[in-house]
Amino acid sequence: MKWRWKPDQCELPLFDAAQFLELVRSQSMAFIGDSVGRNQVESLMCLLSNVARPEETPSVEGALRQWLYRDYDFTLTLIWSPNLVKLSDGNRNGSSLLGLLNIYVDKVDEAWVAHIGNFNYVIISAGHWFSRPLVYYEKGKLIGCHICKNKNITEISRYYGYRMALRTAFRSILRVPNYKGVTFFRTLSPTHFGSEDWVKGGNCSRTTPFTQQEMKVDANNVELYLTQVDEFRAAEREGRERGLKFKLLDVFEAMGMRPDGHPYHYGHPASKKQGISDCLHWCLPGPVDSWNEFLLHMLKMEGKD
Repeated sequence: MKWRWKPDQCELPLFDAAQFLELVRSQSMAFIGDSVGRNQVESLMCLLSNVARPEETPSVEGALRQWLYRDYDFTLTLIWSPNLVKLSDGNRNGSSLLGLLNIYVDKVDEAWVAHIGNFNYVIISAGHWFSRPLVYYEKGKLIGCHICKNKNITEISRYYGYRMALRTAFRSILRVPNYKGVTFFRTLSPTHFGSEDWVKGGNCSRTTPFTQQEMKVDANNVELYLTQVDEFRAAEREGRERGLKFKLLDVFEAMGMRPDGHPYHYGHPASKKQGISDCLHWCLPGPVDSWNEFLLHMLKMEGKD
């Protein structure tokens, strides 16, 4: 709580809840992705609570939650879609701690794409679910898998599946009829499980941030991040030709320096046994709040445009 991100050669202002709510007055914002995206929504709602508290509106679908800040006519929506593309349960035999999932890398998840035409701002994020056991399908056919432990199926890296899923997601956004919103793509926030396999426990027990000299980011996280930036730039170029705005909300380096900011094994009641230390999500309040400071700054820049 005592540490804040200091960008090079400038100061990042503290989050101003009243200013944020004025900027989004009579507008709507959706966060789409996995539990780390939900983490950002929880941070945002905590930061806004000093000024206004929302009422949750009844949701039609289980994947969608929505809140209304009535005094500002601002609607905040959270849509669960951890891989952004279509998923189904796979065969759990022979898999690791987490069961196998079938992933259709060329079919977008309709749980979110059917709604985004209604939003002024869309914040997309996904990444860590591509590290789990996955069976890949493309054009209706099985093409391979990631750590599925099946010798009869070709092993394909998580990076291929991730790239194809991002490409499908961005292309789907570009094809949504009448969508005129601003799309923010939040980059990966690195994990800090250390040298241990996260399923075996991992360790994020530090109480201070890394210095730039100390910072070491897992190579898998780096490769996922580079894949994100590559696919984002392609979507940004095509969006510009179609009059759509794509913005990169880049938290990768900032969060790479914060191994002290995870719940570790404190994010659950002491009476509950937890086999895996949480070195993925972020404490509240904590470093995740800076993401919404970045977002507010980007909204202010949009206002100037």
